[in-house]
Amino acid sequence: MSETDDASPAHSRALMWLSGIACLGLGLIALYSSGIGLLDPKLHRAGGFALALVVGILAARRKRYDSNDSGTLPARLHDVIDIALLIAGLWSIWSFFNVQTQMEEALYDVSNSDAWPALAGLIVFLELCRRLWGWGLFSVGALAVIYLLFGKDMPGILAHTGFALKEVAEALWYNTNKGVFGSITNIVLSTVFIFIIFGTLLEGTGAGATLLKFAFIVTRRTRGGPAHAAILASSMFGTMSGSTVANIVGTGTFTIPMIKKRGFSPTFAGGIEATASSGGQIMPPIMGAAALVMADLTGAGYLNVIVAALFPALFYYFSLFAAVTVESRRQGIEVQPLTIDDRITRVDMINAVLFVGPILTVIGSLLMGLSTSAAGFYAVVVLLALSVVNPDVRKDPLRVWNSFLAGARSGATLLIAIAAIGILVGSLDSTGLGLKLANVISSIRGESLFSALLVAMAGALILGMGMPTLPAYLIIILVMGPAIQALGVSMLTAHMFVFYYGVASSLTPPVAIAAYAAAPIAKANPLMTALMSFRLGMAKFIIPFIFAFYPTILIVEEFDIVTFLWIVVRTCFCIWLFSSALSAFDRGRLTFVEVVLRFVTAFALLALDPMIHLSALLVGIALIMFDLRRAKAGLAMGGQA
Repeated sequence: MSETDDASPAHSRALMWLSGIACLGLGLIALYSSGIGLLDPKLHRAGGFALALVVGILAARRKRYDSNDSGTLPARLHDVIDIALLIAGLWSIWSFFNVQTQMEEALYDVSNSDAWPALAGLIVFLELCRRLWGWGLFSVGALAVIYLLFGKDMPGILAHTGFALKEVAEALWYNTNKGVFGSITNIVLSTVFIFIIFGTLLEGTGAGATLLKFAFIVTRRTRGGPAHAAILASSMFGTMSGSTVANIVGTGTFTIPMIKKRGFSPTFAGGIEATASSGGQIMPPIMGAAALVMADLTGAGYLNVIVAALFPALFYYFSLFAAVTVESRRQGIEVQPLTIDDRITRVDMINAVLFVGPILTVIGSLLMGLSTSAAGFYAVVVLLALSVVNPDVRKDPLRVWNSFLAGARSGATLLIAIAAIGILVGSLDSTGLGLKLANVISSIRGESLFSALLVAMAGALILGMGMPTLPAYLIIILVMGPAIQALGVSMLTAHMFVFYYGVASSLTPPVAIAAYAAAPIAKANPLMTALMSFRLGMAKFIIPFIFAFYPTILIVEEFDIVTFLWIVVRTCFCIWLFSSALSAFDRGRLTFVEVVLRFVTAFALLALDPMIHLSALLVGIALIMFDLRRAKAGLAMGGQA
């Protein structure tokens, strides 16, 4: 069923215009607040949520029609429910603005009558969260509200002193430090929003397609060919979009068929695209919304965050390159000529400037000491100025306009998700549950940092399953962050640790959303694709432990050049041994004993004790030399035959 099936064309156009106007308002607010002037905080947050409410209701409506999921309710009743949600939501937002105004003018306590619009607002935004983001994020927010209301009757450490409805409203709705309108909402509106618009504008002006072409040309002489190109393109494309699923759709529709054509299995093609796409969010310089939020929450600054993320991201993509190389050797796939035009045209060079110019603007602005939001603003200005040199944009200027509105629409739906996260923040902060869980983890770990990180990893993967990266990261850091920092790990390292597992959760079966997005494109079994992506992305589960024990890899903390170079060499060798052991293949097929030895040696290379990692280095070299000699002997015998 399409929207026009039960609504007149005029009605549909009116809704489209309403959504466009709301998106335009959000976009203009993002541009103004990031680069021109400051808005009154309460007006900024109330206005942002009011516009996001309109966009969210219309986006959920479109999603319902597109999926042909109207349930058993008649269309008119759906319309009535949507209008009721809009009215209730606007009422609750106005109540927030009104109460905040009275608090600024005089001493004012939240009253019982203020609790009802707050409760209506919580219900409206949780329902929108369910429609747009699914049951996972809805459940997080709903359970947080229920816990505040009824948690006093729960057993053990879960019990709290109890909260009346008025106190729940004050904690979750009328608070500008926590709750729906809290500090995380402020970060998203002030900083993240402009970068979401920037990413969609980059794609809309033609930079994405050109990046893909450059990736194919750079990797044309490798065995993996399109598989290696997918890795390279996804690392660059993902840093623009900040969304794993958007990355898969943007690059996978082109790369996956070519990977299959090269000779790789459909499962492998879908798995490598899912794994590469999920890594785009850990690749500087943009890294999506989560890195921007991390910079504010840690106080480390955005420039420090992207510097810290550089080498862990390079290790991750090196592991994917290694996995593809080993797999192509195992399947006997050789270098083949490109099946696309490998000439760099004038339009390609122009489109490359569209990508390089704004990215350099971001980096230059940060180096000059400008704020992160100002860097995003100037990047958008530079991109818009450069876009007119692209002949495709000159032929169809509306593509820039549509990209701008699409970016605002993405930001609006993200803001709906942030409402649920804000509810969780308010609940954890009000009840102290986060600190209680930290104490439990501390009692479980004993004196072992490694065992504590294992517990945190498991919890992070469970909490992050089925969620987009930013909500997953925020939930994980709220619950697990205090426990990790209590071990003596720095705040930035703790945030980077859980951020990686927030990204990795998109590859973790059974709720591997990245693999499930790639599987239909590859025409592969979703569960088998999930298992393949989990295997290929295994390095992502190891790298956080490396920088937790060796923070020098993050560069901005405890940096020592000798220690840094030594752990880089060991990590690269570890990744190669690990990747070849997972495939049971290097230059030739590995025996079971060799596979076990490579696994053990790979982990031993990361040991803190020099005696252990030096011994492992020698064993690893011996294993590689043995495999090389065997391969040469096999070639010699083949030549004699």
